[in-house]
Amino acid sequence: MAPKPITSPVPDAWYPTLSVFTLAIGLVLTASFFIYEATSSRKTRSLVQELTTGAVASIFLGFGSLFLLIASGVYV
Repeated sequence: MAPKPITSPVPDAWYPTLSVFTLAIGLVLTASFFIYEATSSRKTRSLVQELTTGAVASIFLGFGSLFLLIASGVYV
C-alpha cells in the first residue's frame, strides 16, 4: 500500500487572495488596538479586551504572512 502524498487543505490558487484578506483583517485589528490604547484612559482600559484584540490580530497577521510567503514561492 503506497502512502498518500501530503497535500494542502487550501488550493494553491487561493494563497494570494487569502494573504490579502488575512493581512487586511490583521492590520484593521491592529489599528483598532492602537486607537483603543490611545483614546482610553488608564482607568477605563480592559486587559481582557486588549489581550483578545492583540491575540486575534496576531493570528490573522501570522496566517497572512504565511500565505504571502507561500504565494511568493518561499516555502516554509
